[in-house]
Amino acid sequence: MLSGMQPMHPMHPHDGPLTRLRRSHEQSVLELLRKYGPLSRAELGTRSGLSRTTLYDIVAGLVTSGAVVAGTPYVEARKRGRPVEKLSLNPAAGEAVGIDFARRAVHVAAVNLAHEVVGSASEGHAGDLSWPERVDIAVRLLDSLTTRAPAGAGDGAGDGGSGRAQAVHLGALRAIGVGVVGPTTDPGSESAHAQGIDGLPDLLRKRFGVPVLLDNNTRLAALAEAVWGAAADSGDVLYLRLSHGVGGGLVVGGALHRGRYGLSGEFGHITVDPAGERCECGKTGCLETRASLDAVLRRYREAGGRADSPADFLASATAADRPALEVLDRVGGEVGQVLAAVCHAVGPGVIVVGGELAQAGDALLAPVEQALRQHLMPLARHHVDVRRATLGEAGSALGGIALVLHETPLLTHYPQPVAEENA
Repeated sequence: MLSGMQPMHPMHPHDGPLTRLRRSHEQSVLELLRKYGPLSRAELGTRSGLSRTTLYDIVAGLVTSGAVVAGTPYVEARKRGRPVEKLSLNPAAGEAVGIDFARRAVHVAAVNLAHEVVGSASEGHAGDLSWPERVDIAVRLLDSLTTRAPAGAGDGAGDGGSGRAQAVHLGALRAIGVGVVGPTTDPGSESAHAQGIDGLPDLLRKRFGVPVLLDNNTRLAALAEAVWGAAADSGDVLYLRLSHGVGGGLVVGGALHRGRYGLSGEFGHITVDPAGERCECGKTGCLETRASLDAVLRRYREAGGRADSPADFLASATAADRPALEVLDRVGGEVGQVLAAVCHAVGPGVIVVGGELAQAGDALLAPVEQALRQHLMPLARHHVDVRRATLGEAGSALGGIALVLHETPLLTHYPQPVAEENA
């Protein structure tokens, strides 16, 4: 959801042709900063097509009005030479907030209009918790963000690593971006009814009084990693989440791909072993039956391991427990084989692996990459970069924010999401 006031145009006393042209130039600059975040004047000139003289005049007016602010990169991010001044929308103008309803937790995140992550919070819950109770958790988490006072140093996760903790100031809400588990999230669909989420948009609308935009949370995590995370430098991204379920998302040619029925990214239901375990989707031997957290724990205990939780298993892997490492090696091999098949279809430049299991680090990612190289065509082997997700639990909530902002270039060809309008 979007809070606070949008940056306002400078007041124009007349409405002649020159004034309308100036407003058009101002709008162009504001939209570029909303899409891409902080940009230098040179970058703005290239993207806007405005002459240097016109651009500098427009920027000066927007800075004077307070709609745009100027600053330089943090010292640790600067390269040699004189730092380049960056322009951004005024971060005090408002925040965009997203909510992720995961299987067993609720996550919220906030981003200011300068594209800085200024707050995030999470709370776990039982898997059978009702939707009204989950919404109550979301409201409580958002309340916790609004009451955080500014401090001298941030924790790195809640403030985007800037070292400047901020409170989120929720004002006039305009929309709320929500991620939920499931292959499709269209309210009224058979899948939505089966998941019990067909009434969620209306429930949220009544609590917040704003339109609701709903989509699959794993696909939103893919969008977030492409906008703010590990793949921010690539226009072709394959995201895989290894959690209680296995799913993913695709960014193809700079646009998030949803699929005709919202089924894009269901990598967890690609068959690995036709004679394997029966999957909840009705097929047998799906990747989810081999690489989800429950499946990995089961395989670990069958190998003699004693972990009773994902955290215990990851601790065993960190301690170089042999059965844990052997299981991760086999899981990584199966994951890499599936990823290679998908790569042959979509040709991504970056593969991002996220979810709790990715916390195993190289113990998982090394065999994933080895199997990927083994199964890829020779010409493709050196053109795919495997990376670990960087946004953690806040990823899907951040994707919900991108869904609400609707200005990211990654949503250029994205279908209009389902919205519940105000009564």
